[in-house]
Amino acid sequence: MTRQAGPDAGTRATQPTATIADGPRGVPLLGNLPAFGKDPLAFFEQLRERGDFVRWRFGRGPALFIAHPDAIGELLTEVERTFDQPDLGIAFRTLLGNGVVVAKGADWRRKRSLVQPSVRPKQVRSYAATMAECAVSLADRWADGQRIDIKKEMAALTQLIAVRTIFGVDTAADAESIGRAMDIAQKEIGAEFSGIGAVLPDWVPTPGRARIKRATAVIDAEVSRVVSRHRDGDTERPDLLSRLLAARDETGARLSDREIRDETVTLYIGGHETTSSTLVWAWHLLSRNPRVREALTEELDRVLADHEPGYDDYAALTYTQAVVKETLRLYPTIWLITGIAKEGATLGGAPVPAGTRVWSSQWATHRDPRWYGDAETFRPERWLTGEDGEPAEQIPEYAWFPFGGGPRVCLGTRFALVEAVLVLAVLARRYHLDLATDDIRPVPSLTLQPDRDVHATVRARG
Repeated sequence: MTRQAGPDAGTRATQPTATIADGPRGVPLLGNLPAFGKDPLAFFEQLRERGDFVRWRFGRGPALFIAHPDAIGELLTEVERTFDQPDLGIAFRTLLGNGVVVAKGADWRRKRSLVQPSVRPKQVRSYAATMAECAVSLADRWADGQRIDIKKEMAALTQLIAVRTIFGVDTAADAESIGRAMDIAQKEIGAEFSGIGAVLPDWVPTPGRARIKRATAVIDAEVSRVVSRHRDGDTERPDLLSRLLAARDETGARLSDREIRDETVTLYIGGHETTSSTLVWAWHLLSRNPRVREALTEELDRVLADHEPGYDDYAALTYTQAVVKETLRLYPTIWLITGIAKEGATLGGAPVPAGTRVWSSQWATHRDPRWYGDAETFRPERWLTGEDGEPAEQIPEYAWFPFGGGPRVCLGTRFALVEAVLVLAVLARRYHLDLATDDIRPVPSLTLQPDRDVHATVRARG
């Protein structure tokens, strides 16, 4: 089956019947956790080199790493049937509660039905103007020759967009505090997930867990304040929070205050943290690849001419979309997905014992040379179609899955793609950003983040 390359399409790879290879030897009690915790991205690439199905041990528990796109597709499409959503730990639950990303079974289906209408294409269209307006405001503040920290600039921009589209206000009471709290929480979640905290019982206190609790308290206080203001208002608002407050399930029941809090935080992270890091990596890659940067600006000049981009321009900005997709290939914001095998689970025609934790990594599969020519090269053209309508590269389905897939695909996929494309179009149309250094390493925390501040010089075009 051949389809156009894109977020929901691809060609089916030819998957052999699963032959399970042995992973590296672990240590008593901890298994392969020390190697995983030291460098998760390199660890998954090493497993990929051993085969498409590799046994390893996450602490005492059995684990299976899968690298083949068809197996990944099986995992993603069979979740809720033969694979279960795993418990991602006390740190993750402290921040996200039991939101739609974490919930299971009937509870997940109910919450998904309530949240999904808020991020459908029709609603994303209504948010697009806010995305562009916020980006234009930032562009107006930049000046030729100015030195900026891209990481801070993109975080502040996407935070403003998130606050306006989710909460319907211009600014949170203390936007800087909530931003710092989010940074602390996601850093500590990454440390917990890849360190000794991953095998410690929930009741064991650690300094990292204490920091997450304090950061979450700051976030909760701000969300509670804004929710109270919305409940007290007597006018209908077009923001995400208002839609969540008005949503009713099939029995007529609304989301509880706790559920509103959990879904709001989940949407905030999806609309702020993930897009922010994607844009930072995009600027990093564009600075290193002048040819791609020139091709991008040529499209922006041709399609936009003398107007700022809006939702109706999104479909025509094909190269800009390709830049974003290629950025998400090389630096996927979400860098791993896991599931727990239930009775009767299979992958690649082979049975998977119940209780086995199955892992797949966007980082490892997105850089697999079997599916991508010059896999380490930033080449947006691979996502374009020719005059005959055929894709430039035949990319297998589920060889690109930055937003997951199957029934639990990220609800904010359309929101995130439109936001990244419009923000990039507004800013790249006016400026080039020249990074001070290429020596930036990805750090896998809750999302894939640069390991340092990213400084650049603003260069006005023309």
